[in-house]
Amino acid sequence: MSNDKVRNLLSKLHDELGKTDVDAETRSLMQELEADIHQLLDPARPMGDSRSIMSRAQQLETDFATQHPIAERIVREIVDTLTRMGV
Repeated sequence: MSNDKVRNLLSKLHDELGKTDVDAETRSLMQELEADIHQLLDPARPMGDSRSIMSRAQQLETDFATQHPIAERIVREIVDTLTRMGV
């Protein structure tokens, strides 16, 4: 269930960022993070460095705080869900 929740949150984040003006660097970082999270959730793939993934997610959350509050909230929820999953 938590994997589905994270995937749904990533989809919501993608939709939200599609509605707003996000610079190319931030969009690239978000795409990398999304790919890493999908890899993390795929049991058939070896797990990457979850600390690095969580650190980048928290950095994006901070970056979104002032200009993209909805995206910031979604990223925070992703981080919280991954933490509850033991990542």
